[in-house]
Amino acid sequence: MSDNEILNVRRTGTRVDLTLNRPNQYNALSEDLLAALKAELTSLAGDQSISCVVLSGAGKAFCAGHDLRQMHGHNERLGRLDYYRTLFAACADVMEAIVALPVPVIARVHGIATAAGCQLVGACDLAIASQDARFAVSGINVGLFCSTPAVALTRNVPAKPAFEMLVTGEFISAQTAESWGLINHAVPAGQLDAEIDTLVATIAAKSPDAIRRGKALFYAQREVHRAEAYALAAEVMAQNMMDENTSEGIEAFLEKRAPVWR
Repeated sequence: MSDNEILNVRRTGTRVDLTLNRPNQYNALSEDLLAALKAELTSLAGDQSISCVVLSGAGKAFCAGHDLRQMHGHNERLGRLDYYRTLFAACADVMEAIVALPVPVIARVHGIATAAGCQLVGACDLAIASQDARFAVSGINVGLFCSTPAVALTRNVPAKPAFEMLVTGEFISAQTAESWGLINHAVPAGQLDAEIDTLVATIAAKSPDAIRRGKALFYAQREVHRAEAYALAAEVMAQNMMDENTSEGIEAFLEKRAPVWR
């Protein structure tokens, strides 16, 4: 891992840490950073040896959203409208890659998470934040409704609070973000890493087959009618029961011992 890389990647056992590394820009999502994130997530999707990914930001913030200076200064390269279409499509590809990754992705949030940075939090499967973290979808303050962040936001936060965030651009606290469902837990800053470590270890201790099947089913069933969701879920559970690790888990439970995952 190099401090000069725009995205730092560190592997510890079955855990992978991805750290946005533009601290002087509050980890704003430049075109290069989006491309690096997409490439790394795509690579990790085929890696059967990992159990969890932790996404964090270097310096004082998690992520301040899109790089407005880059957006404003280089939009003639493809023509303005084509440039923006390409940029927002690239951002959506990153969010979709997080959801498509077979293993859980945990956002480790400190400082601020604004606009597309708040979208990143919403796209992650789990999120733990320090109690002094703040969240906003603040594009409206510069005349830009945060339409793409709204997709992730409204899949985590109830409609009226989400819309209030979108039309006011105001910050909410980590405690409010927790109560609205944007994050799982808000913890004292000094406990943030320990809380993440505990969550990673808990996930890593489960059957990797069940986690991977379960994450895919979790998102698939949300997008369909209830009856179809039950049909999908029943098939996944039936297939899950055929796994070697499931047999081991049930035998271990009956024998009152810890399972040994294969």
